[in-house]
Amino acid sequence: MLIKVCGMREPANILAVATTIRPDYMGFIFYLPSPRNITNLHPEVIAQIAAATKPTGVFVNASLEEIAAKTQYYGLQAVQLHGTESPDFCRKCKEKLSIEVLKAFSVATQEDLIAINNYDKAIDFALLDTKGRHAGGNGVAFDWGILKDYTAATPFFLSGGISAENWAEVQHLTYPKMVGVDVNSKFEVSPALKDVEKLKILL
Repeated sequence: MLIKVCGMREPANILAVATTIRPDYMGFIFYLPSPRNITNLHPEVIAQIAAATKPTGVFVNASLEEIAAKTQYYGLQAVQLHGTESPDFCRKCKEKLSIEVLKAFSVATQEDLIAINNYDKAIDFALLDTKGRHAGGNGVAFDWGILKDYTAATPFFLSGGISAENWAEVQHLTYPKMVGVDVNSKFEVSPALKDVEKLKILL
């Protein structure tokens, strides 16, 4: 199972998570309203983890130009689009940036899964997050039982409310298109500061 740790910002914490947990992807948020926004992070910090972990930029309705600039400056290997980006926009990101594209979808009901079919071949992975007040980081899980009705060809990461308390349940999920998990707020000491000891449950 692929592991993605999102919402990282503090240099020492980034390196500790990268060397101890060695997640497949690490998410860095470029969305100003987020308390986990990485405004002052130096790209050298990200460069230190890039050999083993794919640095992933998280954007919300950003322009292709902004995404391209941040991708080049920070050496991103993947982007996660967390707004209302269209299939065509996602496809342009893949083609013009030659980068992996994850698209987040807010999920509450079976109907929310239907739209993902429109993104087949436009993205590499879907990220299924819980529908809530914020673009992400709501910290609660949706009803995973509805994933039996997932019909898109695109493999997905499960996100939203994954914690040490429900990790055993997550490990027993057997949905064919589920390839990984995305963890964030339930493994934090404070916004953007991850509890490395708690994350060890993912190993």
